[in-house]
Amino acid sequence: MKCLIVQPVHETGLSLLRDNGIEPVLCPASDMETVARHVTGCDAAITRDAGFSARAIEAGDRLRVVVVHGTGHDAVDKDAASERGILVCNTPGANARSVSELALGLALAAARLIPAADRAERAGVRGFRERARFVELSGKVALIVGWGATGRGLGDMLRAALGMRVLVHSPRAADLDGFERCASLEDGLRQADLISLHTPLRPETRHLIDARALGHTKPGAILINTARAGLVDEAALFDALETGRVSAAGLDVYSPGAPGGPLGRSDRVIFTPHLGGTTGEALERVALGAARNVIQALSGRRPATALNSPVGAPA
Repeated sequence: MKCLIVQPVHETGLSLLRDNGIEPVLCPASDMETVARHVTGCDAAITRDAGFSARAIEAGDRLRVVVVHGTGHDAVDKDAASERGILVCNTPGANARSVSELALGLALAAARLIPAADRAERAGVRGFRERARFVELSGKVALIVGWGATGRGLGDMLRAALGMRVLVHSPRAADLDGFERCASLEDGLRQADLISLHTPLRPETRHLIDARALGHTKPGAILINTARAGLVDEAALFDALETGRVSAAGLDVYSPGAPGGPLGRSDRVIFTPHLGGTTGEALERVALGAARNVIQALSGRRPATALNSPVGAPA
């Protein structure tokens, strides 16, 4: 049996596949044209943010399962997979700690404008600390939007390390582990000094943070997004930064042109290249989880994280 590796994964995951009689096939590039050419003869595929298109699925003459290395699965055509009897699953939670830690780092960096301060020092520009405004987070209010493993992890950190009051907006979460649920998103935005997004991108969450939502935001709030770019209306965010409604933003996800656009010209916006789950520890955990899903599916079992119910797939 063979498993196409669309994008590089940690060697421990590849070793686990080999130990179970599955040969990893490394795809030379992650564009779907190349994937479609190399998936022929493969029983499984592991993909990261490149996803898996309908064309690639159609080219998989032996394909039985597509596993997402990580949580986000929007870029996998699950309808096309279901039509062809192909199971799709992901590996949620394995990189949650890493993403939570990055969100905390972005929050602290945004509160103290650390990247802009570093650039000023390197350029020999004096007076940065006198011109800029910095804030503490300790004892203030944080709003966590989305209460999965990453949001919950950040909430624990903010409360334990900084003594913050943590509000949660997550209509689907039944148990908040003793944290406080806000009455509505708008209610949370009005109170929060720090807003951190950890919710999936769905039709109802696209541009969740838009001009209307930002109009409810407490003046001077900090916005962090380590979830999905589509959650934030970037034009509205720029306007909110210009007026001071938002004091700073830390973005690990954003539209492709954002760093070269208006947001990129602001010293109060921090961009990181989707670093959330890229620690060595997280990459190893996710690769092992993805490999285990492949092994389960090819042995006729349905992984617990299956995302679709194709005809003929393991029940």
